[in-house]
Amino acid sequence: MTECVNESQDERREQLREWAARALEGGHEQLGLPPLRETLSLQPLSGDAGFRRYFRADTAPSLIAVDSPPQKTNVKRFVALADYLRRNGIHTPLVIAADVERGYMLLEDLGDTQLLRALNSDSVSGLYAEVLNELLCLQQIPRAEGLFPPYDRELLHLEMRLLPEWLIGKLLGRALSEEENHLLERTFAHLLDSACAQPQVLVHRDYHSRNLMVSEGQRPGVVDFQDAVWGPVTYDLASLLRDCYIRWPREQVENWALAYAAIAVDAGIIPEVAPETFLRWFDWIGLQRHIKVLGLFPRLYLRDGKHGYLPDLPLVIRYTLEVSEKYPELQPFAQWFRAEILPLIEQQDWYRDYRTAGERATAAAEQPE
Repeated sequence: MTECVNESQDERREQLREWAARALEGGHEQLGLPPLRETLSLQPLSGDAGFRRYFRADTAPSLIAVDSPPQKTNVKRFVALADYLRRNGIHTPLVIAADVERGYMLLEDLGDTQLLRALNSDSVSGLYAEVLNELLCLQQIPRAEGLFPPYDRELLHLEMRLLPEWLIGKLLGRALSEEENHLLERTFAHLLDSACAQPQVLVHRDYHSRNLMVSEGQRPGVVDFQDAVWGPVTYDLASLLRDCYIRWPREQVENWALAYAAIAVDAGIIPEVAPETFLRWFDWIGLQRHIKVLGLFPRLYLRDGKHGYLPDLPLVIRYTLEVSEKYPELQPFAQWFRAEILPLIEQQDWYRDYRTAGERATAAAEQPE
């Protein structure tokens, strides 16, 4: 079965290469590119959590060729979103060419440097100032009819149900009692009420250090925006400041969040709101996201064969327990998770102590390449 899949992927890669060469032939002058060599070469790049595959084409300047299987992805929506966000000032990759039916794209190359690789204790304040300013621009974009579906209770709830299905049921092999399911649903209801009470804006939905590209002298590049929705104002802020791949001290994170709130008020994105209310919004939507991720990463492993995400779960567990233990309404969930689920997680071979998770990630980010 694996051989068949690989053969199919190799065939699509060659078809993508041929399509890209034809798309560029005769158009290189208009694109500011030198004449093509006889053969166009594609070098594979690390992909995202979805079904797309990325390749760097050896043009000058280089371009990114994308294999985006149309039966699993929405190429038309990607192109429309990229165009709409660019027209509203966001630095998304320019779509050079696209074949919507076959699922091929040629994109501007935003470079190799993810924000994650550039972050350390000295650089973080300046870099976060840049990407938070980009988020401010993103949240001021008007809603285009039909382009941004609502991030409503139904969708937010569906995401949180990934936790019992994929982490607890399929990865850990544990069934939940009726009482435990009721506990989860009560917890989810608190988080949904909070999400719906927030001002609603454009939400990237994955605004974090692996989807933001940095290059000296340029605005941050924003990628992986194809699942953008219209939802809670603190969602992307929590995605960035409580990043699943790197952690900063809680007090520092809360200071950043409140500073952003003040700027958002001045920009007319949100009304005046008490600091404790904003932090509650921020904490609770971050918990919704982390509950989702606790189920999503196991699904990526079990269903999609993506092995690299499970070792990041201890940091997600750390966030989950820190926030849920902070609020009386959420403490029953925290107590149950710690007593019933954490001991099973600790038996997994990818697990490391969640209490120090993120510390090594920060230290690793500080090491020069």
